[in-house]
Amino acid sequence: MQYRFDGPEDAPVLVIGPSLGTTWHMWDRQIPELSQHWRIFRYDLPGHGGAPAHPAAAVTDLADRLLATLDSVGVQRFGYAGCSIGGAVGADLALRHPHRVAALALVAASPRFGTADEFRQRGVIVRSNGLEPIARTSPERWFTPGFAAAQPAIVEWAVQMVRTTDPGCYIASCEALAAFDIRTELPRIGVPTLVLVGAEDKVTGPAEARILVAGIPDARLALVPGASHLAPVEQPAAVTDLLLMHFSTAWQDTLASIPVPPNPGFAAPFAPVVPVAEITASVDLPDASPTGRADRYERGMKVRREVLGDAHVDAATAASDGFTEDFQDLLTRYAWGEIWSREGLDRRSRSCVSLTAVVASGHLGGLAQHVRAALRNGLTPVEIKEVLLQTAVYCGIPAAGAAFEIAQSVIQEETTPPA
Repeated sequence: MQYRFDGPEDAPVLVIGPSLGTTWHMWDRQIPELSQHWRIFRYDLPGHGGAPAHPAAAVTDLADRLLATLDSVGVQRFGYAGCSIGGAVGADLALRHPHRVAALALVAASPRFGTADEFRQRGVIVRSNGLEPIARTSPERWFTPGFAAAQPAIVEWAVQMVRTTDPGCYIASCEALAAFDIRTELPRIGVPTLVLVGAEDKVTGPAEARILVAGIPDARLALVPGASHLAPVEQPAAVTDLLLMHFSTAWQDTLASIPVPPNPGFAAPFAPVVPVAEITASVDLPDASPTGRADRYERGMKVRREVLGDAHVDAATAASDGFTEDFQDLLTRYAWGEIWSREGLDRRSRSCVSLTAVVASGHLGGLAQHVRAALRNGLTPVEIKEVLLQTAVYCGIPAAGAAFEIAQSVIQEETTPPA
């Protein structure tokens, strides 16, 4: 991974991870203070900030790459703070490599980021339109309206970070977040954890933060007023103060304990307000336990949701009754749990075959869902067009003509960026 160090070489290491679409520069305003106490290791996600564009489609892959990079520079034990997907990487490290992580801070994070549908749909939009629609709407996701209006230069800087990101790596990161779900694993995070969230964060807000605090045995919640998703940028002094306090008091490692620094008395570049820290009451975690069905059904339902989307599958299962539920069970186990789950073809290839088969058989009622699935599986509108042109030659012009009308409507709907 692309990385940089700040701070004294003999100090304990604090690793800091960025959010999706940003670079290590999102932490610039924390570095002067943090680097007085720790050796700060910052990294960029693949394809972000000029980093090599080698996509990673799973959070575990990102964590493994980070750990390999840390190994290469001789860093064994470290504190970790990460924002959004950077927080997901930190949580994964704490779960799979607990002996490496001394203390943890999860900023604007969640045990499950929205829905898989949301992130796969974002990938479809980027694949079809590039990153400009995402860049254009980033400020409303990242900042409060007041900050965006008062700090246009910072907002433009943030938009440029997105514009310069590699689209393929951005899409892969969306896939990683779509698949990320550690709700049932939170009790296994055994390190002192700060869960820090902007009070006005509409992406991963206080509700998600409280789930993290309720599930992690040794966790505290810090709620930062006047901040949205990129709290380290919007309220830099408040976030820095909270990180200093957390890592100085929680990180009591025998090899790397650090005394509590005095109150630094921050200046207020953007008029930050005083952060509020609280310990939440316990809340019930979402039930993500296995349902007890056969492995093929569970595997099939997972693949079916990944390919067709939660909305379609939920509608199909909700509409089933005593007459049709056995067919839904058969469909899930056989089509999705056995055939779509096989490793002989990737999902892009299976979508090509499915589109052709639906047109050839004349079952155009199911074509729309397979066009949506093809887009989710990585086919571009141009590739779908080529598949349908191929069907025109071998399956007939009338069938392909009807298919083009259906596919055109679905592609316009799925690839049009939000207003």
